[in-house]
Formats: sequence, structure tokens, C-alpha cells
Amino acid sequence: MNSQNSQRSKRWSWGVTSILIGSTAVMVAATNVATQSVVKAEQSQPEIQQPKGETLKPTAQSQMMPQRDMMMAGEKTDRHFIEMMIPHHEGALEMADLALKLSKRPEIRQIAELIKSDQTREIAQMKSWYKQWYGTEVPSAMTMMNHSDMMGMTKPMGMTKPMDMTKPMDMTKPMDMTKPKPMGMQNMMAADLKALETAPDFDKAFIKKMIPHHKMALMMSSMGVDSDRPEIRTISTAIVQAQIKEIEQMRQWYAAWYKA
Repeated sequence: MNSQNSQRSKRWSWGVTSILIGSTAVMVAATNVATQSVVKAEQSQPEIQQPKGETLKPTAQSQMMPQRDMMMAGEKTDRHFIEMMIPHHEGALEMADLALKLSKRPEIRQIAELIKSDQTREIAQMKSWYKQWYGTEVPSAMTMMNHSDMMGMTKPMGMTKPMDMTKPMDMTKPMDMTKPKPMGMQNMMAADLKALETAPDFDKAFIKKMIPHHKMALMMSSMGVDSDRPEIRTISTAIVQAQIKEIEQMRQWYAAWYKA
């Protein structure tokens, strides 16, 4: 199973990285996150002191601990993948709704309809899986923020400013998917929507906002293609396929319409 997952991960990494930075750094970052989760889980186990003159023999339980820790790390990654991808998809839906209302180009309205169709379906799938696997609804951004406050965090988690997609990404640091950042994402999305509504050329602004948004989805999906759950692998693969195609289409339109 692990070797098959690794092969899938390697195949899809080329498609993702050809859009992001032209290297295998995205999958390296995703692997680093999973590895760090396992290491942290192993380090949290109490240290067993060996009595002098005695040799501790491994028990069946101790032999199973690394496998259990890896499963727990995978479950945590899958859970937060859904918790992060749903609000990210919802942001794309809001941008698509604006496009249907404000765009002057039929091509933009067409891709907006496609985004709404695909991502509405994917949101419903992820919500259903979350309920089935974890026995509860996907927490809202406000619920997750309140939980952070209860844990002693006084500042919202997330980025303090939008990512600059015109500059190369620093992929030497793994993306931490174990900590939810819904409020940072919400603030960024609100700023994007406001900029779109007031843009002098909506269609140009839409492309400039949607391409970075899709790029972030590709980076997030690079973690899902190595999941132990076939459902997460399937939806991650679908996101990669659809959004790579849409990025290339929007790039072609931008070059043709704005001579870029």
C-alpha cells in the first residue's frame, strides 16, 4: 500500500510542480510534514528506563506503536485537509459568483460555472466523509477560532498578509497542515473579493486572483495524493487535474487579451 501511494505521489508531483515552481519541492514539503508528524508522535511516548543487568524484550504492543503512530498522523492530516480545503473551495465559489455577475467575457463566465459545479460537488463529498469518519460536522471557521482561543491563543492563526505569488515560493519549509488557519484565510478572501468588486477591469483582476488561488489548492492537494484513504487520494487527484487545466486556460486568455 505504501509503495503504491508513493508511486502515485511521485507521478502527480510532476504535474503540480510544473505549475508551481518547476521542481519536486512541493512533494518534498508534503513528505516532510507527514514525517514530522510521525516523529513528534514517537517523541511523545514516555521513555522506558532499562533496569541494570536486564534486557528489555520488545512486546507485541511496542512493536505495533510505530504503525499506530503513523496511522494517527495520517488521520490527523486527512482531517485537517478537509477542514482547510472546504473554506478554500468556498472562497473560489464566492469569486465565481462575482464573475457570473460582473464579467463581460463569456469565457470567464464559463470557467466560473465550471468552478462552481466542480467545487460545490467536492465540498459536499468532503462534508459527507468528515461526518462519516469523525462523527461530527466540519467545524466552521468561527468554531475553530474559538477553539484556538480556548487553547490560549490570543491572536488569529494564519497569514498576516496575502502571499505574493509573483515571487518564488520558499519550499524549504514544510507547510504545516496540522494547525488550522481559517481566520487568516477568511481575511485574505475578503480582501480578494473587495478588490474584485472594485477592479476597473474585472476579468483581468479575476484571472490575477484566481490563478494564485488555484496554485494554493494544488499545494494543499499535494498532501492528499499520499493519503491512506482512497477517497482523499481521488479527490486530491481530481483537484490537481482540473485546476492545472484551468490555470493554463486562464494564462492563455490573459496573454491573448492583455498581451502579457
